[in-house]
Amino acid sequence: MTKNVLILFGGQSPEHPVSIVTAVGVLNALDTSQYNPIPVGINAEGDWVLAGSHQPADTPWSVSTLINQQPAETSHTTALSDQLPEVPTTQTPVALRKVNSATQLIDITGNVIADIDVAFPLLHGPNGEDGTVQGLFETLSVPYVGAGVLASAVGMDKHFMKIAFQHAGLTVGPWVTITDRQWHMDRNAALQRVAALDLPLFVKPARGGSSLGIKRITMLSELEEAIEHARDYDTKVVVEQGILGREIECGVLDGANGTRPQASYPGEIVVTGEDNAEFQFYDFESKYQSADSAELSCPADLPDDATQLVRQQAVQAFEAVDATGLSRVDFFYTDDGELVINEINTMPGFTPISMYPQMWQRTGIEYPQLINNLLQLAQ
Repeated sequence: MTKNVLILFGGQSPEHPVSIVTAVGVLNALDTSQYNPIPVGINAEGDWVLAGSHQPADTPWSVSTLINQQPAETSHTTALSDQLPEVPTTQTPVALRKVNSATQLIDITGNVIADIDVAFPLLHGPNGEDGTVQGLFETLSVPYVGAGVLASAVGMDKHFMKIAFQHAGLTVGPWVTITDRQWHMDRNAALQRVAALDLPLFVKPARGGSSLGIKRITMLSELEEAIEHARDYDTKVVVEQGILGREIECGVLDGANGTRPQASYPGEIVVTGEDNAEFQFYDFESKYQSADSAELSCPADLPDDATQLVRQQAVQAFEAVDATGLSRVDFFYTDDGELVINEINTMPGFTPISMYPQMWQRTGIEYPQLINNLLQLAQ
């Protein structure tokens, strides 16, 4: 007997289009002998709408059919086009409700569309990856894929994430946090704290993802503008001292029945292009819109002891924030062999070409099996 799985995507964060592409990848790899997908999109207004009404029978999902457009001759199923997709605002509104022991997806008139057995929230960024929708599922007693409320919130906030890592004994690079109050009440003091860091600096929204809102600066004269840019995405900003080292990533998959989480082979992002001038760091465009701007080397070319350390510390970071389900942990590996943790992503990019699925594929777990494992863990 198949189970109804709510595929929730879109959302009100700047990572809305990434979430749509992620949902297409999951839908195409879902084992339909075990799961019946119920795709629901969250549009820019925050409305939940029924998706997939134009999906032809027995054909692969595409971005256009998922967001209720007529199928196009070509569809972007693995990368984003220049015209970023959006969940429409004109489709049938839906909602979740709990009746006795069942959680139901209903339409605007109260008619039941389906009973929901498990949810797969493929939401990136604020109002999705930060514990908010996880709290909703908790109140409705719906099993769901991924980290819980606390781990999602900590994993979304780069300030508290770093504190958790430090407490767990992991090496964290120097940083300064600037809250909204500090920026308005004593801007000069905030700038002076940042000036104590070594250049270059990375100025980031504290609670953002997919590298949106991030600027790399090499002069302090660029700092205020970079902070204001980051504040367009979040009123709390983190300024990190640049770490000279290779960017190494590692996937973590939770263990079943209380067993310890597993770590994938480490991967390394190799940003390509002429002299790496176009992409000075792995930004939104190089992640999702440029097929040739970056590639994954996995397993990363590291000494055996460094490989083992990355895998060990990835699990350590996963447990430091009390994560469940899945995460991707990002490190810097310096020339002197030091491992510096950068961040954890509790709902990493999950398209078939995203780094997390690719690392697990090269570790021995294919994309469809990875999805199946996560749904089983959720239940």
